[in-house]
Amino acid sequence: MDISIHWTFLPHTDPEASLAFYRDLLGFEVRNDVGGGAMRWITVGPADRPDTSIVLEPPAMDPSTTEEERRTVAAMMAKGSYARIVLATADLDGLFARLKEGGAEVLQEPTEQPYGVRDCAFRDPAGTMVRINEVK
Repeated sequence: MDISIHWTFLPHTDPEASLAFYRDLLGFEVRNDVGGGAMRWITVGPADRPDTSIVLEPPAMDPSTTEEERRTVAAMMAKGSYARIVLATADLDGLFARLKEGGAEVLQEPTEQPYGVRDCAFRDPAGTMVRINEVK
């Protein structure tokens, strides 16, 4: 069986700040940008992997979401517990330096983990934890 991740969705609260993080700092290409204001969906992904995309979307926009649920999502995003993604790079130190110099919020500097991975972590502008693993 051949299965791959094609799309994943992450929330954004500020489309321009999210573009600055995912496009300008991480280097992802913008594949689609639709809507406007609070109702803007932006698709980004690595240029060399056209079949893998992240859709940055307004949080809790499903019409069946209640106001109480929207408040819960907003509170979870603010504390950084709503969403997370793990990326990978062969140049962890170089990417870490670029993100830090670009003003991204550092959660963890490059670290050898006891479970065999070297990684670092940041928060994106919407509070999503972005963990980056080093691959060799």
